Amino acid sequence: MGTKDSLMAIFGRNGVIDDPDILASYAENQSFEPRFAPWFVVKPSDAGKIEKLVKWANKAGTPLVPVSSTGVKLRGDSAPSVPGAVAVDLSGMKKILNVNRQQRMAVVEPGVTYDELNKELAKQNMVIPGSLKPKAGQSVLTDVLEAVPRLNPMMQWNFFDPLRCVEVTWGDGTRMFTGEAAGGPLDLEAQWKKQQWQVQYMGPWMTDYYRLVTQAQGSMGIVTWASLKTAVKPSVHRLYIAAADSLEDLEGFVYKAMWTRFPDELFILNRAQAASLIGKTEEEIKRLKEALPPWIVAVGAAGRELIPEVRFEARSKDLIDIAQVNGLDLKEGIAGLSGRALYEEATSTDDGKVYWKDVYAGGHRDVFFLTQLDRTGEFLRAVREICEDIGYPTEDIGVYIQPRHIGSSYHMEFTFPYDPDSAAEEARLRSLLETVSVAVSDLGGYYSRPYGRWAGIQLNKDAQSLMALKRLKGIFDPNGVMNPGKLAV
Repeated sequence: MGTKDSLMAIFGRNGVIDDPDILASYAENQSFEPRFAPWFVVKPSDAGKIEKLVKWANKAGTPLVPVSSTGVKLRGDSAPSVPGAVAVDLSGMKKILNVNRQQRMAVVEPGVTYDELNKELAKQNMVIPGSLKPKAGQSVLTDVLEAVPRLNPMMQWNFFDPLRCVEVTWGDGTRMFTGEAAGGPLDLEAQWKKQQWQVQYMGPWMTDYYRLVTQAQGSMGIVTWASLKTAVKPSVHRLYIAAADSLEDLEGFVYKAMWTRFPDELFILNRAQAASLIGKTEEEIKRLKEALPPWIVAVGAAGRELIPEVRFEARSKDLIDIAQVNGLDLKEGIAGLSGRALYEEATSTDDGKVYWKDVYAGGHRDVFFLTQLDRTGEFLRAVREICEDIGYPTEDIGVYIQPRHIGSSYHMEFTFPYDPDSAAEEARLRSLLETVSVAVSDLGGYYSRPYGRWAGIQLNKDAQSLMALKRLKGIFDPNGVMNPGKLAV
């Protein structure tokens, strides 16, 4: 039986795609990594077929590449790194399996997007803490598995919140539940009847297995559902903005605000990133870059069901006082930019036509990593010096800084716009990204999400961790069928 026939035995005649144009679309991505079209594309509808597929892949020695989101692929993590792979498109698995208002939990399949989940949560006055303006078609499950930073760091009681439990088929074909769900039975409906709501992420036993699939780019197994911690939607909410001339001017306020745990959202943008977030055209972005201050910090204050106005007023006054003590002036808007408009743009998905970071120049590349707030200025100066040396316009660099896990670390992100139709600009940007990536690592930046070149840079700094990762990969994916070429193992 040929490869296609054996796949059709699992997915049916119409469930296996080999159209060359469709296959080519699964290779397209916005990284500079080598591109390979998959051999076939399959679209599973349930975990049982995924389990059969993974066992088949082990026998056939065929790589599998999980894909959950639709639209533009930004980092290349869901595009094949080797020829002859099968793309496992999970975007059609769109069931919201459960929403529990009392426990503030939701259980979703991989194809559920932010818009779809929030529409369902809104029926019970809930919301999922989101990342900064996710793309249209972004899988919520993928976003949380890859630990993309949340705008509200106060709702992260561990680094991977809101992720709790998952169902995963490991690379060897073993299917299991993790965390509280692993206590069984392996049937969600049966667990819900017993008032088990997949809230606790720890386990089974003394091992938090869900950590093995986070930030792993689908290289350990395929996740078919995840339980997510949601939040009550605010009854009263306001996003305040403070302006600053330098990044260092914001440090004292951010540290104190995070220490009090009063904010809901808290994030920092430079003028270029804020303009790109708000502007809808290249001309509007240019105008905003001239009007906005060099740096802004956005801080949310909210009140929920119990005495919402009292809570909102108290937190607003305290945050304004903290800002004043640290030489800042929190306002509802600055330079024609309102906090409400910024909040709506930051928390909504893009329109699906042009990704918001591509509006200004046509394309972009990001460099992001973890550090501490008091070190962000060092990285900023280093990146600017590198850009000046090669003639890249420093005023175009977007910067986004996001506290993680109640401020235990900080996500720092540089965005470099460029014209993808210009061979000269692309060559310059390739060289720039390589130099910046190495410089960031040399300064101590940590690539917690090591896409492409960053995997080698980060993992080669710690031989013992690399050995441990290889051993774990060998246990859970002994034949190396899960997204080979990722994580440099």
